Amino acid sequence: MKTLLNATAVLLITCSAASAKDSSYIGQVDVVRGAGDGGDTARGTVFLDANRNSTLDPGEVGIAGVQVSNGREVVLTAEDGTYELPAYDDMNLFITKPSTHITPVSADMVPQFAYVHKVEGSPPLRFGGIAPTGPLPEAINFPLIEDNVGDSFNCLAFGDAQPYTNQEVTYVRETAGKLLATRDNSDTECLIFAGDVMGDDLSLYPRFKSIIAVGGVPIYFVGGNHDIDFDAESDQHSFDTFRREWGPEYWSADIGNVHFVGLDNVRYPCNGVDEHPFCATDRNHTYNGVITGRQLEWLANDLANVPEDKLIVLTAHIPFQTFTDNTAAKHQTDNLDELVAVLGDRPVLTLAGHTHTTENIEPGEHFEGWEENTNVGPSPFHQIVIGALSGSWWAGDLNDDGVPHATQRLGSPRGYYQLDFNGSDYVDTYKTFNGEENEQFHASFNTPRFREWAERLIAYRDLYERSFDQTPPVTRNDLGDMYMITQEDLADGTWAAINVWNGAGRTMVTAQINDMDTIVATRTQSGTGEAKNRGVEFADPLALAQQATQGRVAAQSVDGGEDTAGFSMWQGSIWQGVPGPFQRWMLTDNSHHLWRADLPTDLPVGAHQLHVHVVDPHGRIFEDTIPFEVVAELPQMTWQASFWEDE
Repeated sequence: MKTLLNATAVLLITCSAASAKDSSYIGQVDVVRGAGDGGDTARGTVFLDANRNSTLDPGEVGIAGVQVSNGREVVLTAEDGTYELPAYDDMNLFITKPSTHITPVSADMVPQFAYVHKVEGSPPLRFGGIAPTGPLPEAINFPLIEDNVGDSFNCLAFGDAQPYTNQEVTYVRETAGKLLATRDNSDTECLIFAGDVMGDDLSLYPRFKSIIAVGGVPIYFVGGNHDIDFDAESDQHSFDTFRREWGPEYWSADIGNVHFVGLDNVRYPCNGVDEHPFCATDRNHTYNGVITGRQLEWLANDLANVPEDKLIVLTAHIPFQTFTDNTAAKHQTDNLDELVAVLGDRPVLTLAGHTHTTENIEPGEHFEGWEENTNVGPSPFHQIVIGALSGSWWAGDLNDDGVPHATQRLGSPRGYYQLDFNGSDYVDTYKTFNGEENEQFHASFNTPRFREWAERLIAYRDLYERSFDQTPPVTRNDLGDMYMITQEDLADGTWAAINVWNGAGRTMVTAQINDMDTIVATRTQSGTGEAKNRGVEFADPLALAQQATQGRVAAQSVDGGEDTAGFSMWQGSIWQGVPGPFQRWMLTDNSHHLWRADLPTDLPVGAHQLHVHVVDPHGRIFEDTIPFEVVAELPQMTWQASFWEDE
């Protein structure tokens, strides 16, 4: 009981400290049922909700020029705020929030801009899906109130919270929940979740909602491959529970001078639909990254009403292109070329999740596999893969906050993005949950000693890919002091490995040892169409050391027995036994945001300082100083018992 009371107290205390804009406009779409019903045409009014009761009352005026859509066609409301659209038996009827107004939100801060219409409801689904809506209502009216944000504001973007259990929802509370409850949210206009909001157990949505709502900021979602109804037999129904809880799978909204778009690029099941071996009809149901033709048609109609110079911020779950899974079709977007054709030459920023990595991909960058798997070679626009709130799926030992460190696959810590907008310009910043804003990188040393250790660790994981029942040849303890370098290490090749978590092609990294000449660091990937460089020479030593040994897998007790031994991952997989590294595919032996600065071979014995200087594409400077030692040989690092033996 004590733990529960403490956790509850934390939420209550932090909620009272939060500062946010007015979040009191709680309401819903005004659905009017009548004897005549709506037939095959959707009708209604977008109106100014003067008394904020979410109902179109006599005397309340309509708002002209607001986009309304049925998921395919898009119309603008007439002078009196009215609209008409063709109706489908299974559709989302929604508006594009104008920049001058806001929609009501639910008590959980989910914007209420849509009516989900599914005449017969969902087929039987594990998590319920959508109840039958019956005939089309007589009118579907959309309330708005005035809220002219202006051109300067920020939004926070989160990838893959992906909690599979209530324990992992607790980790969400202790990271994103605590952040949102304690920060000043007065300039924050939206929270964006880029899919895998949940980890397959969709019954956990309500608790998740209440935790994220504490920030008092409207929350926009797209669905991920772990938000789907896995028992759906066709893609038409695969996001039904998601639609019930959050609203449309794809949508748009205007804030300031930015047009935000959410897309659904998760086709499930893809079996028998997409021509990939993993989508074959004799395989288990699985997903594929693709944007449906209906969405592309809607997007073209949507953008027809958007000025060509307005910034488009487009969020989907599966990356359009990714360095992490650069040769995989399943983890990128099949028909990126069709999306590019719709977007044209507009200024575009895309956000995605899925890979549990941070990737800042600038226009023109290119890696092997992209053209074959997305029909586009060099990146057509600025793409950010925003990392994961869960990091590496909540794996690893607990930090000081009682949350797994879960160091991500390309070496970044768990975190989120802050996007600061000024007109159609923006600045993107990656932030961690525990560090300061100016903490944007970490540095460690790739020594011969590290490389030998890492080769043995990786060879073990190649042999025992998933198990924790074999003693590994090395652990974090065997690596010793990573910031103690021998003269032999220097002679045989040692370099500083600098991981800039939001690093991009235009990021400039230099290093200086003491007062010596500046060393220009080289990015380990050029982004010019090359294959992925992978192996101990391209590893991030600090990240790999963090991923190397999980003491938590050995935890067991008399009281808890098997129920509390080790810890749970994914759909009930138990990581229990001998402490060992993350699974092989989760280890950071490659990264496209890693820089190498070779150390001189003749550094004298003694204490030294490595000064790292990073200039990001926005011209911001980030610096840190890392102390290290050069020794003739490694000293004994344990208790020196020899001094006491004669007593």
